[in-house]
Amino acid sequence: MAITKDNRTLQILNAAAAGKYGVLSAIAYNVEQLEALVRAAEAKRSPLIIQLFPSTLKQLPLLAHTAAHAVRTATVPLCLHIDHAQNVEHIREIIATLPVDSVMVDMSHYDEAENLEKTRILTKECHDRGIAVEAESGRIEGGEDGIADTGDLEALFTSPEDVDNFIAAGVDILAPSIGNVHGDYGPTGPKEGQLHYERLEAIGKQINNRVLIALHGTNDFPPEVMQRCIRSGAIKLNVNKLLLEVGNVVLRKNAASWSIPKLIDEQIRVIQAETERWMDICGSSGKAPEKAP
Repeated sequence: MAITKDNRTLQILNAAAAGKYGVLSAIAYNVEQLEALVRAAEAKRSPLIIQLFPSTLKQLPLLAHTAAHAVRTATVPLCLHIDHAQNVEHIREIIATLPVDSVMVDMSHYDEAENLEKTRILTKECHDRGIAVEAESGRIEGGEDGIADTGDLEALFTSPEDVDNFIAAGVDILAPSIGNVHGDYGPTGPKEGQLHYERLEAIGKQINNRVLIALHGTNDFPPEVMQRCIRSGAIKLNVNKLLLEVGNVVLRKNAASWSIPKLIDEQIRVIQAETERWMDICGSSGKAPEKAP
């Protein structure tokens, strides 16, 4: 990981790996959600990775610059990550024009050989700009708002060969497939035996600190499942609905009767509270240094 020294994402994740806690890598679709996430990080003195989808960059181009401003001005370590970037030319536009710290180069919708080759090329281009790269080994089934649905493609567990191939491609962060899915599991979370913790632990041993592990597909996770994944080696914890659904509930219940300012205030309040709760669960609360790196 040649760009570790100055890259915010890798600084945050390396500190978490050393401290054996997880860091939320939280999706924001709008400025209210972004504000809630940043307030939570400041209140809990917790590092945080802010994630935007490529679709959000097209819908709300200013949001990336707003997030980058939050990263620069926060008193805790924050960084800006683009999640599930699946179009080669859009990735090149993103890294050339936006102040991002890391990008998930998601070529998992291609066959294995093309996935690896595109990932290798794009990783080199990102590294040349000081941008860290995450990639998905195997294939994680399903879809969520903001990314292409792979529900019609067979889920592929990450194999030892996958791990070696993606490390050879130069990535900094690996998102393995261990039975996790993009989308919903149901109200009780993953079924018994659905998540292969032993596979995650084996991947961690094989990696041997050469790259960091990201966990995708955390919708509906109970706290104990998240904590077990952290103990098994997951450091970067992608979260979407897990934090944001409480804000959606506010909108569904009150949009017809409340004023817009009241709706905004309440969304921010409940998302901040839920984010703080999960920072406690994941162990990142209180881990921020006195001054952001």
